Amino acid sequence: MSALANMTAHEDAPRPALLLAAGAVSLLVLLPLAVTAFNAASIGWGRAVMLLWRPLVGELLVNTLLLIACVTGLCAVIGTAAAWLMERMDVPGRRVWAPLMVVPLSIPSFISSYAWLSMSSAFATFGGALLVVTIAYYPLVYLPVAAALREMDPALEETARTLGLSPCAIFWRVVLPQLRPALLGGMLLVAANTLVEFGAFALLRFRTFTTAIYALYRTGFSGAEPALLAMVLVLLCIACLAAEQLVRGTARYGRLARGARRSAARYPLGRWRHVALPGLVLFALISTGVPLGVIGFWLTRANSAANTVAGGAWTDLLLSLWSSVGLGLEGAVLTLLLALPLALLAARHHGWAVALVERCAYLGQSVPGIVVALALISLTVHHLHPLYQSRLSLLFAYAILFLPVALVSVRAALSQAQQRLEEAGRTLGLNGFAVLWRITLPLTAAGLGAAAAMVFIGVSTELTATLLLAPIGTHTLATQIWADTSTIAFAAAAPYAAATALLSMSASWLLAQRFGASRVEA
Repeated sequence: MSALANMTAHEDAPRPALLLAAGAVSLLVLLPLAVTAFNAASIGWGRAVMLLWRPLVGELLVNTLLLIACVTGLCAVIGTAAAWLMERMDVPGRRVWAPLMVVPLSIPSFISSYAWLSMSSAFATFGGALLVVTIAYYPLVYLPVAAALREMDPALEETARTLGLSPCAIFWRVVLPQLRPALLGGMLLVAANTLVEFGAFALLRFRTFTTAIYALYRTGFSGAEPALLAMVLVLLCIACLAAEQLVRGTARYGRLARGARRSAARYPLGRWRHVALPGLVLFALISTGVPLGVIGFWLTRANSAANTVAGGAWTDLLLSLWSSVGLGLEGAVLTLLLALPLALLAARHHGWAVALVERCAYLGQSVPGIVVALALISLTVHHLHPLYQSRLSLLFAYAILFLPVALVSVRAALSQAQQRLEEAGRTLGLNGFAVLWRITLPLTAAGLGAAAAMVFIGVSTELTATLLLAPIGTHTLATQIWADTSTIAFAAAAPYAAATALLSMSASWLLAQRFGASRVEA
């Protein structure tokens, strides 16, 4: 028995090379936090208190926290209501409405802010910021809640119905308690994304921590004051991440029976049909129709961007598109290369060291893009000057920001792959690299492809790190929109906004069609 335990422990011990590679990736993720903390500490306690105890910081904190509270509450209501309509009510044309509920997630938030701001400067207020961010992030609540409703055991609802409860009472007393993990998890994701949002707020001239940090950098970067505000932002982000882990660990619901899964019966809309359908149409127009319609308006308007492009600006547009696609592909490849050792370690081995390395890697989810960019600028200026404003430093920023996105998909794919085939390869004399190349990677191709597609979407539309780290002369679709919108040149920005929306929506559609239905066969 003791020999068997020793053999199991030996087999579970990760190879030193794998542990070293995964640890190096985790240290790369922690690097921006360490640099930011060092720069913030260099300012001294007395000056730090003086800088933080100012009306400006109080205004930023109130704006940020109030916006987070309002956006999170609205997203919870809208996302849950939309999921209930799509999964439990007999809505006509559900096959059309359900995909439309997710489309806003594939439209970058700064594109939506560009569209609303170009309609009227009146949207450059708290209300405009609330509108733009809510329609951009409510799918983060809709998706997990809809999935939870699909997986929920319909027997509980059927029992409640036989006891005479109305659909409304069933929702409040039976369904909503079971939705608690999915709903709160989605709300916390909305809060975290709102906290680190930059592009939408910057274009709408709404002041938050991210816009203030960027302004401090542009007016004269000294390292200390922006780092101090960045540490406040990081602490708020870590609080959101900790809350998400707490909710995920304390609220779990599952089926008690192992019988075949059944779909829940749908409730008739009845007289609410005359309210639900116009409401869905209005919401689709606000969330999707307005951004795409405004872009089309500027493209077709006389003496607008369409004529400008025809006059010779096609080259600039194509170069920006090529740059966005190129950075997206390069960023996806680098991120996958960094995520692979971490995913292999987490999926194949256990222990406190493995858990620590993996948790450190996920901290990238709580580090805003502006913090990563400023930390890399400080590091390259003072210690690695040849990398200052280089393409490599920009790609490393992308990898740090989107590593958690890739890690989730790659680890899931590795967990589902048959380890017996890997063991068979080793018994046939293949070394570790040969097993990885010839067996593991082919088995996980679908998961790797999904991870690459998600990272590509994020990188090709990223704005904050690109603005600060892109080499001189490098222009992407996102930075061109920023430059034109900042000078109120809405017509000139329209072709770039259209290309960005088309690129993001096409990549999202490809992800859903190619990898959404993928299954790992036993």
